[in-house]
Amino acid sequence: MEFKHKPVLLEETINGLNIKKDGIYVDGTLGGAGHSKKILEQLSNNGLLIGIDRDEEALKAAKENLKQFSNVKYIHGNHDEIEKILEELGIEQVDGILLDLGVSSYQLDERERGFSYLGNNELDMRMDKSQSLTAKEVVNTYSEEKLAQIIFEYGEERFSRQIAKNICKYRKEKEINTTQELVEIIDKSIPSFAKKEGHPAKRTFQAIRIEVNDEIRPLYETVRTCIKHLKSKGRLCIITFHSLEDRAVKNAYIDATGKCTCPKDLPYCVCGAKSEGQIINKKPIIASEDEQNENSRSKSAKLRIFEKR
Repeated sequence: MEFKHKPVLLEETINGLNIKKDGIYVDGTLGGAGHSKKILEQLSNNGLLIGIDRDEEALKAAKENLKQFSNVKYIHGNHDEIEKILEELGIEQVDGILLDLGVSSYQLDERERGFSYLGNNELDMRMDKSQSLTAKEVVNTYSEEKLAQIIFEYGEERFSRQIAKNICKYRKEKEINTTQELVEIIDKSIPSFAKKEGHPAKRTFQAIRIEVNDEIRPLYETVRTCIKHLKSKGRLCIITFHSLEDRAVKNAYIDATGKCTCPKDLPYCVCGAKSEGQIINKKPIIASEDEQNENSRSKSAKLRIFEKR
């Protein structure tokens, strides 16, 4: 399948990075390289782009999309490992970092990957096919309590307990192997009046995908690490699609500005909070009405920008 992925908030992100033509930039979620291509178009031959992705298919597609550029390093890895990746490249600090979080249109459309609740495919949902944990393992081995918690927290699904209960009831008789089996269980768990809010399986599939790929738990520390490896006046641009992602990014940015954590009754600061930089946009940047109409994925997108001191 051709890797098609329309970059969200493209112009806003490129403007937010404030690109220097000879700078070093990291795209920690390379995908189809839509954002990266725009970055490279503004770089001179002395500039460098480091493209990181967990998905080897994405890297393959990006190499094809960026074949006219020679100043790119492709890394099969996770943006959560950015410190290790930069260290191995012998690079201490960079001029800008971009993270476009969430799942790509390609991964959703490639049904055999098991990300989509449409069709009938094996439960997988791994962004990195080399990892061991799959959606099938989550669905068939996690306790009812843990399933309910994941579906509620990551999917914001109000019927999470009933869905988890029915998953565990079904798997006692037969292992749940396919997306269609899971969709049918979810469908029976949600009352008909609530099915007007979109596909009944959407939130549960999102939650399981986030769990499989560990998308939220390390995010706060990843943001702080990215800021640490920015040069002075370097920019970090992060696009989120989920309230928990956005909260982790927002909190990391606030803490990086040097937010004092001392008790309010102390007459002066003793925590030693120091500012690492400033938040460029206090409120997240969202897609224009035109972009939202053209690309439904952009409707939940939020862009937050941080600049290093």
